[in-house]
Amino acid sequence: MTPFYRFAWTFCRIVFTLLWRFKAEGAENLPRTGPVIVASNHLSYLDPVALGIGLPRMVTYLAKKELFEIPVLSFFVRGCGAYPLDREAGGVAAVRAALRVLKEGRCVGIFPEGTRNRSGAAPEKGGAAFLAALSGAPVVPAAITGTKDAKRFSQIRVVYGKPMVITRNRKADGDDLEKWTAEIMRSIRVLEESIGGN
Repeated sequence: MTPFYRFAWTFCRIVFTLLWRFKAEGAENLPRTGPVIVASNHLSYLDPVALGIGLPRMVTYLAKKELFEIPVLSFFVRGCGAYPLDREAGGVAAVRAALRVLKEGRCVGIFPEGTRNRSGAAPEKGGAAFLAALSGAPVVPAAITGTKDAKRFSQIRVVYGKPMVITRNRKADGDDLEKWTAEIMRSIRVLEESIGGN
């Protein structure tokens, strides 16, 4: 972790613990070194913070480039290790940015549903499986509960599952990606059910 990330991690962990009785389980499942993808369900804007403060490693996210143009917010986002994402450039730019992070042996956080899925109806996307197939990085499934309608003194919980290994295959086709994505989402849902859903 960078010094700024460590400060932000500590500050947010204290706030989440005091306001929402934050609890994280299964952090020992995350490999301590090397590239890794953490894939989680997505309910709220609080999710990236909750997902990150439960882990001992720095988690890097792709953030829309517009955030990097806001002076104060840009400082915070960059300090937390986020990479700018040009959504107009399409998915190729996102994949390249994430692969750079993984090539550096770092941890990438991703939400396969692609957006906040408060109703549970949003279709999952194949980004996590695609990155794993291209990089060979293991995928650690995770589930977050309590963030959708977080009220003071309610509880936010995160649980991390066992790493999933997806065979490195740069020529994986749509059927392969669909199968792997389904496996990742199935693992996330099992974890979600184990802590009571949301």
